[in-house]
Amino acid sequence: MVRHYGTNRTQVGELSLPAGPGPHPVVVLLHGGFWHALYGRRLMSKLAADLAVNGVAAWNLDYRGIGGGGGWPAAFDDIAAGIDALAAVPGLDLTRVTAVGHSAGGQLALWAAARPGLPAGMPGSAPPVTVAAAVALAGVVDLVDADRRGIGGGAVAQLLGGRSEEVAERYRMTSPIERLPLGVPQLLVHGVRDRHVPADMSERYAEAALAAGDPVDLAVRHDVGHMDLIEPRSPGWSVALDWLLRI
Repeated sequence: MVRHYGTNRTQVGELSLPAGPGPHPVVVLLHGGFWHALYGRRLMSKLAADLAVNGVAAWNLDYRGIGGGGGWPAAFDDIAAGIDALAAVPGLDLTRVTAVGHSAGGQLALWAAARPGLPAGMPGSAPPVTVAAAVALAGVVDLVDADRRGIGGGAVAQLLGGRSEEVAERYRMTSPIERLPLGVPQLLVHGVRDRHVPADMSERYAEAALAAGDPVDLAVRHDVGHMDLIEPRSPGWSVALDWLLRI
């Protein structure tokens, strides 16, 4: 079921509902692609179907990306509006909303969980629908570090409109490691064979989150690469699904 949460053609999500009566827990799926408009929610369609089979509603979001009117603050406005649109959908348990993102979507998922702590007036602040848990699959969880390493061919600077030393406040408001503690359970899954986002980024984030008092689980897998994590039969996704069903 495709639903629009705004007037732009990319402000759309696809809702996959499990069989049986609700209210159902919800997973918001946020795709990767280094925030570029070239990529979309189809990257996460297999995971949406797998979640629905396992009794969880999946809200698979598109959002304005770089090259399609996205970047700062549009992409963040879209994620916030897309999640908040769940308030108008019947049959959902809004006390059990989890954000799951892959790669750049991992950054967005953790940012979505951090929305209650954002200062008034910032994109995404004062959310009517809050995220109770978050999962980052090969997530870009430290935007300053990602910018300095040139991850995604400079995509972070394109997203935020400048390098980390040029628009430092935007990095502080959007980088998950800068928003700690998030105050919700988190899972980070990363593959050692990842050639796009280094696994040590998730390792350092988990260490910082635990030090800040957040409940965080980390799974670093030696048998998966970057894209394996969005394949339902991969061992990396199995870790995430088991965690989601447990919480």
